[in-house]
Amino acid sequence: VAVAGGTFQMGAWGSTLENAKNDEFPVHEVTLSDYYIGATKVTQALWEAVMGSNPSNFKGATLPVEEISWNDCQTFIEKLNQLTGKTFRLPTEAEWEYAARGGNKSNNYTYSGSDDIGAVAWYDGNSNSQTHPVGQKLPNELGLYDMSGNVWEWCRDWYGSYSSEAQTNPAGAASGSDRVCRGGGWNNGARGCRVSNRGLNSPDYHYCDLGLRLVLQFP
Repeated sequence: VAVAGGTFQMGAWGSTLENAKNDEFPVHEVTLSDYYIGATKVTQALWEAVMGSNPSNFKGATLPVEEISWNDCQTFIEKLNQLTGKTFRLPTEAEWEYAARGGNKSNNYTYSGSDDIGAVAWYDGNSNSQTHPVGQKLPNELGLYDMSGNVWEWCRDWYGSYSSEAQTNPAGAASGSDRVCRGGGWNNGARGCRVSNRGLNSPDYHYCDLGLRLVLQFP
């Protein structure tokens, strides 16, 4: 899905202020260039086609791939780029939040596409403690599915504190020990699925609630 670049306020504000955590502040202005982002999370079918194996705990071709570390994602993306001749990568944290909010079409919802979490997300209130096929819930304003819930999504950035300064195409902290993940998963409450909520894990961490979504660089 093509995401037209623009400027937005990143962090907890508006409807996402309720239950916000300290690391969602300060709210700051971010300007992004155009990019493409996957309409859905990477499925097990795609991962297996590229990697020849499927590490997921919950098995199913149209289920999101999970049990993959940030490092595993880099190997997958490198192979995918070799196969396609394109430049796929993980989204930056800013790209992820801008897309989850609906880009320049945003209605400023709490979750990606709605203030009604059940309409757009598989979370601990409806998931039956498992993942679900991608694209079954309503999409957000850009036509993106499951950016809240189902499985968390790795981002490219090192995890670090926000700056109050306006930024253009930020890439996150210069270094760190943990990588950012976003969106919440099937085992999270509503708080974890808000568009401004931040997660973090070691680059070699993997679990059955953590997957990925691809970004494609504009030529």
